[in-house]
Amino acid sequence: MATNPLLKLNEVGQSIWMDHLDRGIIESGELKNMISEQGIKGITSNPAIFQKSISGSDLYNPDIEKGIKDNKSPQEIYEMLIFEDIRNACDTFRTVYDETHGLDGYVSIEVSPHLARDTQGTINEARRFYEAIGRENVMIKIPGTPEGFPAVEQVISDGINVNITLLFSVESYLQAAEAYMRGLERRVEAGNPIDKLASVASFFLSRIDTNIDDRLDQRLQEVGTETLNSEAQLNQIKGKIAIANAKIAYQKFKEITASDRWKALEAKGANVQRLLWASTSTKNPDYRDVMYVEELVGRQTVNTLPPNTIEACADHCNITGDRVEEGVQEAYQLLESLKEPDVAIDLDQVMDELLEEGIDKFVQPFDSLMRSTEEKVKRLASSRA
Repeated sequence: MATNPLLKLNEVGQSIWMDHLDRGIIESGELKNMISEQGIKGITSNPAIFQKSISGSDLYNPDIEKGIKDNKSPQEIYEMLIFEDIRNACDTFRTVYDETHGLDGYVSIEVSPHLARDTQGTINEARRFYEAIGRENVMIKIPGTPEGFPAVEQVISDGINVNITLLFSVESYLQAAEAYMRGLERRVEAGNPIDKLASVASFFLSRIDTNIDDRLDQRLQEVGTETLNSEAQLNQIKGKIAIANAKIAYQKFKEITASDRWKALEAKGANVQRLLWASTSTKNPDYRDVMYVEELVGRQTVNTLPPNTIEACADHCNITGDRVEEGVQEAYQLLESLKEPDVAIDLDQVMDELLEEGIDKFVQPFDSLMRSTEEKVKRLASSRA
């Protein structure tokens, strides 16, 4: 039995991916070491991650200068930089991909967040990214918006791996699973193989608790506790909704994979679309920093962790089995309690709000990344003159 908690997670059937990518960890060999020593089995990236990586490092300067020499636009230079990082990361994870027969070893790259409400634009960009990167183990991230789900279906039917991101509600997860299955069914109908395709459904956590906790605090400030049945009732809800929501989503995952519809696809070689726990760094310092790891250990799931949470988990995670299966009935009751008059939180409204905020939280760093890339291009171009 492994003593490193991260390796214990692998033993119980949960894969750990890292929510971070930059050129430095690839070139230094750090990423390769994390794969061998920490059991890291994949990587997720997003515009915010690339914004920090490119703007904060000189490692990209030689490629930027080459792009300038080749008369490339800032947009073309940006794509050249991130595609190269994604390719190199894919190559680093290729052994994991081969050893797990395509279960793990993926590197995710997100289409432009400006396309979150554009179905055809998302499809076109996903196809272009997949072809340009040219790696079997790249996974294209598509947001779980009403416009994103039909894009997922089409891209899966094209034979492209998809990470469906920004899923907050159980209903949105069900739509993600439906889009994946429809895409697979279309490939089967067309006589195309489905055994080399993979997908994850990225279900977000900490942002839910942050939103709910803020609402609870505001309610306490507005009406005080004298008109409420119990202040303790509200405090009992704090920091609990995201995990409860995820546990219910996992039960839906089990129902889907046990269905006749899924079994028919599985018989033709389909790979299960795993739930991926995202937004797993604890935002409230009063909460245990690894609670979104410990509470959601589950078979056939992925947990994507930022580097600081990986370090924390390696140091003091307490892994005690499939805890995602514990307290399921209590999870349903907890979500129901939000409807009580003393709480009065509309969870659907929260989830809609979080989706819009999530898109904006990717748009802003994407735009910042484009500006910083343009600034670097201008600065390096002027130094060449």
